[in-house]
Amino acid sequence: MSDESNKEQYYKELYEREKAKNEKLSYQLADAYREIEDLKLKLGRIKGSVFWKLSKPFRVVIHFFIRQKNRIVAHGNPRGIAHKLVNKYREKQSIRIHGTHSFPNAARRKEESETRFSKEVKFSILVPLYNTPERFLREMIESVLAQTYENWELCLADGSDAEHEQVYRICKSYFDKDARIVYKKLDKNEGISGNTNECYKMATGNYIGLFDHDDILHPSVLYEYMKVICDEDADYIYCDEATFKGNSINHMITLHFKPDFAPDNLRANNYICHFSVFSRELLEGTELFRSQFDGSQDHDMILRLTASAKHIVHVPKLLYYWRSHKGSVASGIGAKTYAINAAKGAIAEHLKSFGFRDFEIESTRAFETIFRIRYALTGHPLISIIIPNKDHVEDLSRCVESIINVSTYSDYEVIIVENNSETKEIRDYYDEIRKHPRISVVEYKGAFNYSKINNFGAGFAKGEYLLLLNNDTQVITPTWMEEMMMYGQREDVGAVGAKLYYEDRTIQHAGIVIGLGAHGTAGHTHYRVPEANVGYMGRLCYAQDVTAVTGACMLVRKSLYEQLGGLDEEFAVALNDVDFCLRVRKLGLLNVFTPFAELYHFESKSRGSDNKKDKNALRYDEEAKKFKERYKVELQKGDPYYNRNFSLLHSDFTVNWK
Repeated sequence: MSDESNKEQYYKELYEREKAKNEKLSYQLADAYREIEDLKLKLGRIKGSVFWKLSKPFRVVIHFFIRQKNRIVAHGNPRGIAHKLVNKYREKQSIRIHGTHSFPNAARRKEESETRFSKEVKFSILVPLYNTPERFLREMIESVLAQTYENWELCLADGSDAEHEQVYRICKSYFDKDARIVYKKLDKNEGISGNTNECYKMATGNYIGLFDHDDILHPSVLYEYMKVICDEDADYIYCDEATFKGNSINHMITLHFKPDFAPDNLRANNYICHFSVFSRELLEGTELFRSQFDGSQDHDMILRLTASAKHIVHVPKLLYYWRSHKGSVASGIGAKTYAINAAKGAIAEHLKSFGFRDFEIESTRAFETIFRIRYALTGHPLISIIIPNKDHVEDLSRCVESIINVSTYSDYEVIIVENNSETKEIRDYYDEIRKHPRISVVEYKGAFNYSKINNFGAGFAKGEYLLLLNNDTQVITPTWMEEMMMYGQREDVGAVGAKLYYEDRTIQHAGIVIGLGAHGTAGHTHYRVPEANVGYMGRLCYAQDVTAVTGACMLVRKSLYEQLGGLDEEFAVALNDVDFCLRVRKLGLLNVFTPFAELYHFESKSRGSDNKKDKNALRYDEEAKKFKERYKVELQKGDPYYNRNFSLLHSDFTVNWK
């Protein structure tokens, strides 16, 4: 190789190293900036308090009352009568709908047990045993014996020590009475993975179910799974679950209503967990549990098997009861700290199998086994930021200056689409910003139509990616474009949305659910929730798949935007972004919301001076009607990422008790 070639290779490698170093510094800067903003917010709250002005001797006492006040605001008065009544009502409703009252009565049991299905399926339920307390063991076995679908076998591999001989005695009493119970006493405890693998060696069923030794199954769970196996050809199935404590499943402390299969959610958080049942064929050529991932062996297995499954089905019913007791993972990850590193290792291996490299996995503030994944950018393509605008010089200047002064991503252009402005101030501002090499102003002269304006602006875009952005936004996260590009660069992703706040740091956008809201069209989840909230089951702390994201800040490949014909111009003001995202999904692509790209959104000022409420309401009603007609089937099915057990009248994952 010539000296010139060596030199060229050297500088190429040097460039790549420096680029990677700069990317890492950018993320560190973004984290530091975020921490500063959080501290400013907290400091502002303190200094704004009247108590701060009091003398120092009284401040400790005053702060005590502030903490009590915040506790009441966040959680309700724990001693208040109203709070107790609400909790009592919710507890009764939980029991009625999801607890023992939901168990089939004699007539229902007869109907389910006599149902004849189109397929012959035998479920092998695997339960690794280790020093299982007698009551837990008996309740677990009895919950399997109570199944209305009776073609099952219970495979028990017992690694208990000599001091827990009662485990053998209890199991023997059951398998002597029922041939469907298979038991093996192991020579030694092989750990969770090893003991479960021993269970699998005993299994003869064509579907495998994983069951913990201290938990309880709903009597109809196998019946419900049979229905989706026969009706939908499901090869991987899971359901909703509850955590309970004490002697009864009716003492539920957490109700986990899950989304349908969402690969990005699963990578960040093992939301599938229980009760996983899958076709035996999925295990061909692979292992069940791998001992190197003990503590997170189920997450590792779920990642592997769902990656090869043909039809993953979520049964949106609470059919699994996860017991919380001292030493169980359900009672807190601190009981098994090794699970954190095991989960990171499982996710890392999964990501590598999909071709990802140079990613980082870190725990989030929600929970130590809920993760933030930082994907490496595979390139730095030009991003064309399209901003519609009419007048509102203050909003536009704040937006543009935040892009220029805060952003760490350097390959972008800003296209401002002027639409019928009337003030001299905005014209003067245009003359000023046109001097910036990254900024251009183009003029759309038609009547206000958000879709037409953005489509018009896209025609001037030189970038490989389009970033639709409202003029009433302000960048918070320096790496906001990098965070969105992490997902936008993937071939399986269509649109990417950011986390948007109102001025008071309550949430304006964290993903969109169809059918949500008074109009029954679409709405924002976690709407008006405080910024510090981790969200339902930690959902505000990790990137996830959603049905739609807001066009107020949406990243999409220009080629995909053009393929879909841009925003539908029949939706002049509302629902154009949701319609676009639904068309993206029809192509089999994912839409992703990331909470790590944060901006302010100062209401919907980009609509210009059209402030006649009656006219806007009429226009929205017309577009809502059109939307509901177009997506009638999708609305009837329900949003796949928003469990049907949630109320569509609330955006905070309130359970529908009706």
